[in-house]
Amino acid sequence: MSSLPWLNNENFEFPAPDSALAEPNGLLAAGGNLAPERLIEAYSKGIFPWFEDGQPILWWTPDPRMVLYPDELHISRSLAKAMRKSEFDICTDTAFAHVISACADTRTYSQGTWITVEMIEAYCRLHELGVAHSVEVYEGDTLVGGLYGLAIGDVFFGESMFSRRTNASKLAFAWLVPKLGALGYRLVDCQVSSPFLASFGAREIPRSEFLTQLPKSTDYGRNRLHWPLQ
Repeated sequence: MSSLPWLNNENFEFPAPDSALAEPNGLLAAGGNLAPERLIEAYSKGIFPWFEDGQPILWWTPDPRMVLYPDELHISRSLAKAMRKSEFDICTDTAFAHVISACADTRTYSQGTWITVEMIEAYCRLHELGVAHSVEVYEGDTLVGGLYGLAIGDVFFGESMFSRRTNASKLAFAWLVPKLGALGYRLVDCQVSSPFLASFGAREIPRSEFLTQLPKSTDYGRNRLHWPLQ
C-alpha cells in the first residue's frame, strides 16, 4: 500500500490507468476524497473507488474489464417468462437513497461493506446532480429490488444491485439495458467478471479497448434529459 500513488484533496489528476497493479488486479491509487468532481473524472477515465470501512479510499481500473453492449443483451427463457408474468412495477429515480442503502445492507454478511456511509453520501450527492441513477422494483408499495449506477455521456457505469424477491434484480437489469440502448447508450460498464452478468451477455475486453470507448467529455447534461426513464 505504501508504494501506491497517494492523492490529495485538491488535485483531481489520476495516474495513468496502465500503471495500475497487476496484483491486486487494477489497484491504481489511494487517498483523496469522494467529491463529485473527482468521481466524475474517475469514471470518465475508467477508474472507480472500492474500499471497506477502516481503509483509505482505494481507486481501481481492472484489466480485463467486463462490459455489456446493449445489443448483445441475452435474456434467458426463464427470465423472459418471469418478465411476462411479473406483477412488479419498475421505475427509475424514485428512491435512490433507499436503493443504495439496500445494496449496502445485502453485503453485511462479511466483516465490512464496500458501500460505506461515506460512499452512500457521495453517490446521493451525484444523484442530486443528475449523474447517479437508480432502478426500483416495487411489489405494491414495497421496494423489493433495484440497482444504481452513473450515466456519463453514452456510458452507464453499473455499481450494485439488490434483490428481496426472486428475480427482482434480474428484472431491473433486463428492463434497464434495452432502454439505455434505445437512448443511444453504447456501453454498460460492469467492472469485473461475474457469472450473473455473463448470463446477460456481458463479456471481458482488454482495459485498453475499454478506455477507448469512454466518453470524451465529462459533460453529463444530455443524460439529465433522459432520466427518469419511462
